[in-house]
Amino acid sequence: MRGNGDGVQQAKEPVSASGVLGWLVLSALAPGAAHLRAGWRKTGLTLIACYAVGLLTLLALGLANDFDDLAGSFTQASQLNAVIVVVAVLGVAWFALIVHSFVVLRPGRLPQTGQIVTGTLAGLLAVLVMVPFGVLGQVAWTSNQAIGGIFQEDPADGESPAAQPKPEDPWAGRDRVNILLLGGDADDHRVGVRTDSMNLASVDVKTGNTVLFSLPRNLENVRFRPGTPMAQRFPDGFRLPPDPAGGRSDLLNSVWEYADAHPEIFGGKRNQGPKVLMDTIGYTLGVKVDWYALVNMWGFARLIDAIGGITLTVETDVVFGKYNEGLVKAGTRKLKGADAMWYARSRTNSDDYTRMRRQRCVLGALLDQADPATVLTRFNRIALATKELIRTDIPRQWLTHLVPLALKVKDAKVTSVQFVPPLINTGYPDWAKIRTIAAKAIRDSTTAKPPVAATSSASPTTSSTPSVRKTPKKTAKQQDQNPAKGLTEGCGGAL
Repeated sequence: MRGNGDGVQQAKEPVSASGVLGWLVLSALAPGAAHLRAGWRKTGLTLIACYAVGLLTLLALGLANDFDDLAGSFTQASQLNAVIVVVAVLGVAWFALIVHSFVVLRPGRLPQTGQIVTGTLAGLLAVLVMVPFGVLGQVAWTSNQAIGGIFQEDPADGESPAAQPKPEDPWAGRDRVNILLLGGDADDHRVGVRTDSMNLASVDVKTGNTVLFSLPRNLENVRFRPGTPMAQRFPDGFRLPPDPAGGRSDLLNSVWEYADAHPEIFGGKRNQGPKVLMDTIGYTLGVKVDWYALVNMWGFARLIDAIGGITLTVETDVVFGKYNEGLVKAGTRKLKGADAMWYARSRTNSDDYTRMRRQRCVLGALLDQADPATVLTRFNRIALATKELIRTDIPRQWLTHLVPLALKVKDAKVTSVQFVPPLINTGYPDWAKIRTIAAKAIRDSTTAKPPVAATSSASPTTSSTPSVRKTPKKTAKQQDQNPAKGLTEGCGGAL
């Protein structure tokens, strides 16, 4: 026996090549194991104690915090930067641990062949143990870049700072959060923004129950909130002289574009389109819109590709393209992003209301099929696609509370109301009726119970594709009295 740098007697018996590798692998999982084998008792016990304390700390944090709340907290730059620093330090520390463990096991007493083999494999193991830390750091960095590129850190020029959420009551006593979800048809040959898809998500902050209100793009004679610049310009509703080139430029989907193109209405302030459209739709439905998110529809196709496609039941063949050069065939299959978007947006042999229903089906399929495992395994692609497709005014600091709410929506009851004929006449809308229907849908959503698990109501099946729940058809009178329906109701079945 002889002493080592740890002040403890070290065994003379050499460790075999397989023993060296075995103790190194064990040390990668339980730091300090190789040091104890080599007689470095103080160092080994210290490493094991530090490792145990670290695991217990993580366990305590996990037990003390809800997963949804933790997910929300890790949307902030400070938290993500801390993660990047911590995992970088841990990665280097684990690398050094494997190298030092190899040294204290004294591989120099092995035959030359054993030294070469163990040295090579020890080097590979030292690099390998850094990979998980590198992946975690890269995910944190990608998340920080994507979130920072989408959500506002500071208010835009001329805007007042957003109200800071209070930790004890982030919703300031509000029962619901209303977010306007817009689909824009961005095109290099089109001036301005036309919002061809307009949906307001009204979310109960306690239960996550959500109502998705869909407004048609061709809603005419739109009314603006009294006292606003647009109401002063159009006191009798949004009406413009006929376009000589044909078409209409005074429908609901043109409000954003018109407001952006006429800053003089707002005292010279530019980029008022989002604010005006939010206020207009809020006034139409009788709610206050908190934030908006504008999605580039073809960027949305990239998001669908990023999650590996979505499974949809196409009821009938959908022809698409300017010259009808494409076809999404009828049947149940997994669609790539481009086909899913053509299914949702094709105008051939279709009207706006059919397109709205198909868009709702795509949203429902995406919500159902973007499970956590898929998001994690395809995280980088999803983050990149998301960064390219979204424009929003949601302040980043609010994500701490909005992410847990969004995760709650995943398992809550989501219903949909589409303001289309025969429910309303888009040429001569009954604004009071629209507000009454919206108010009732919100009340029903507030008192609704969580949905029953799909497995309890679906018939047994061995198919991997989502089953379609058959619902009895409603009469026109029943639909008029209670137009709210499940998000995927009417998708893939008889219409």
